Amino acid sequence: MEVYCTRPRCPRPQNYFADLDDITTLKTTQQKYCTTCGMPLMLDGRYVPTKLLGRGGFGAAFLARDRRIPGMRQCVVKQFQPAGNLTSSQLQQAQLMFEREAEVLAQLGNDHEQIPDLFAFFPVIVNSLQSGQEDQFFYLVQEYIDGQNLEEELVQQGKFSEQQVLQVLQEILKVLEFVHERGIIHRDIKPSNIMRRRDGKLFLLDFGAVKQVTNAPSAAASTGIYSMGFAPPEQMTGGQVFPSTDLYALAVTLITLLTHQEAIQLFDAYSNQWKWRSQVNINPRLADIFDKMLLPAANQRFQSAQEVLRALSSQALAPTQLNSPSATLPPQASKGSSIFARRSSTQPAFSTLELLGGAAFSGFEGALIAIALFSLVKSPIIVFTTSALILVILIFAQTRRWIEKFDLLIIPTITFAIIFFLPFLRGGLDIVPVVILTVAAGLVAISLTAIFRLIYKLLSLLL
Repeated sequence: MEVYCTRPRCPRPQNYFADLDDITTLKTTQQKYCTTCGMPLMLDGRYVPTKLLGRGGFGAAFLARDRRIPGMRQCVVKQFQPAGNLTSSQLQQAQLMFEREAEVLAQLGNDHEQIPDLFAFFPVIVNSLQSGQEDQFFYLVQEYIDGQNLEEELVQQGKFSEQQVLQVLQEILKVLEFVHERGIIHRDIKPSNIMRRRDGKLFLLDFGAVKQVTNAPSAAASTGIYSMGFAPPEQMTGGQVFPSTDLYALAVTLITLLTHQEAIQLFDAYSNQWKWRSQVNINPRLADIFDKMLLPAANQRFQSAQEVLRALSSQALAPTQLNSPSATLPPQASKGSSIFARRSSTQPAFSTLELLGGAAFSGFEGALIAIALFSLVKSPIIVFTTSALILVILIFAQTRRWIEKFDLLIIPTITFAIIFFLPFLRGGLDIVPVVILTVAAGLVAISLTAIFRLIYKLLSLLL
């Protein structure tokens, strides 16, 4: 049987003991030691590490088996192992975080099926590799979730669909509702800390950065532990954290899954805004919910996970989706009953800038066409009807993205050049009045579009 040494600097951590292949021997052996560094391998007398799962800034995680349990169930052994040259206060803070994770798992894990159970927490004191000294290690043993975290899924499958993201949102909101009701803020929500078990159920992991807020003074400050890009301003500045702090990180997690881009690539530091909506095709009301979760001020966001769930329900989300069991492939939206039903179009949503740019193009180009037609056909009815038909075609082409970006500049430039070099198309007008009329038409189109968009936004919030 292969047994993995957990000493951080062991030069050859893999060990093999042929006698442990026998189950009876494995269960009765008192102890085994690393053949390279002498580190005890059977932790707390029962947990046998078999594989390194990963290392982080404050520890390492190992896949292990519990030899005292029938069937020798698999579990995860996390070792407190701070990296770098930490000061005594930093080391103490890191150790408190590790102990706090054990406390939280003991408090929450057994009461919620989507938080790993805690099995054990214990120290191990061994002789150091340096003669005459001792090393102390702390171990936490928790339930093993057999599956992939969402960061791994993103790398493997690419962008998440709207329905996949909606499933993650609904399930993690329910976990956060449970956690926040007990006065705990997770403070490190990100794709790698959400694990999908093989049966599809999602789990929230890594409570090492949690902060207890129950009975805390109003000026309580954050310890500054966070993942860059996922933490809101109040957390990055070391201020007080709130349930909306976790909601912000969850929203960042979801937009990174939708866009398959890193969080720092989606945030525009110059305008202090998240720039993500133009890259995805999701229901605008769901996008509005994400944007509210992403607001910079904590008091402007949703104040609880329950508020977000209510917002989803109030937008006519099918109840069967909210209450459906987890699955590897999330359920499809019911036709006609949910405003989150997937659009038939595959084009990404238009940003405000794109809408206003398209309006300017339509107004300018429409005015040029009307001037040219009126120069050729003196009947106002024919000119109006033909111009309107051409304008509808142009607008439709924009909605299908057959005309976009530089086309919005090239097409009116060519049209204007034709009218400029063919004076009979100007109907006797000089070029200056033509410019004034077309620019005015473009401005009117922009104004009308802005007004209608504002009305739509207001109605979306009220209805």
